[in-house]
Amino acid sequence: MAQIAVMGAGSWGTAFALVLADAHNTVRMWGRRPQLCEAITSTHENPDYLPGIELPHSISATDDPAEALRGAEVVVLAVPSQQLRANLETWADSIPPDAVLVSLMKGVELGTHKRMSEVIAELTGAGPDRIAVVSGPNLAREIAQREPAASVVACADVQVAERLQQLCHTQAFRPYTNTDVVGCELAGTTKNVIGLAVGVAVGLGFGDNSKASIITRGLAEAARLGIAMGADPRTFMGLAGMGDLVATCSSPLSRNRTFGEKLGQGLSVDDVAAQTRQVAEGVKSCQSVSELAAAHGVEMPIVEHVAALIAGQMTPSDLVDALISRRAKAEGV
Repeated sequence: MAQIAVMGAGSWGTAFALVLADAHNTVRMWGRRPQLCEAITSTHENPDYLPGIELPHSISATDDPAEALRGAEVVVLAVPSQQLRANLETWADSIPPDAVLVSLMKGVELGTHKRMSEVIAELTGAGPDRIAVVSGPNLAREIAQREPAASVVACADVQVAERLQQLCHTQAFRPYTNTDVVGCELAGTTKNVIGLAVGVAVGLGFGDNSKASIITRGLAEAARLGIAMGADPRTFMGLAGMGDLVATCSSPLSRNRTFGEKLGQGLSVDDVAAQTRQVAEGVKSCQSVSELAAAHGVEMPIVEHVAALIAGQMTPSDLVDALISRRAKAEGV
């Protein structure tokens, strides 16, 4: 049992808070809006992001970050990836000095090309033994409904990973440990971009062959980038890699796949964003991942074309045509 702060009251932050509470921890959430925090505490439901899901009574919420962080042994960061830096600049002084920092975020920071664990280290001064990542096929509503699921808890310090594993292991949620933080983060970030591409194909009316081709080649792209950045290639075959990629690309619950599907149906990026309440991380990260790949000399055509689509430099049909018409070659990573 532990006192845990979950910084972020969106769907995944709330679902993971539920997992932590089911594992007998006391959880204090932080959210931007006082009204939502009051609803979580008093009605034991997050009506905006997970309506109809009853939350354990050991979860409370506040809009005061210092209050949420007070006495926390573990701090779970669950804000949109491009907002992490601004939030940590405000929160850093309130984070307990020995707290373990856990990232639920899947993105690469615009401009700096830093992974979320790197942003956390920069803003808090925490070492690798205090920074962890949770990643896997974890669609928030299914987790909150306590459907069976598995995930990866990654930390450079295996004992810290094992401690976190104990803190989020329930009858429905099975976490595995890993020490490959880089691989887990890159796999989680890239799968969002590939999910957009699969959504585009679905929106254009293409079937399972097209989807499977994009998923498979997208996995190869993620692995190439990971290998170039020192990740363990086996990570991309596991829950944080293939597992998360399949869930994101297959489910209508996936924000990124749904966003891409609407693009494929002819809506503009602005139109889709205006009707989407939650952040589709791939829309923000595709440019960062494309630039990161270029910096490491890694070829990632799907990612590059998605970035061009989001930037308005390519149509959905152009994206698919460009991928299919590329020079034929031998299969391989």
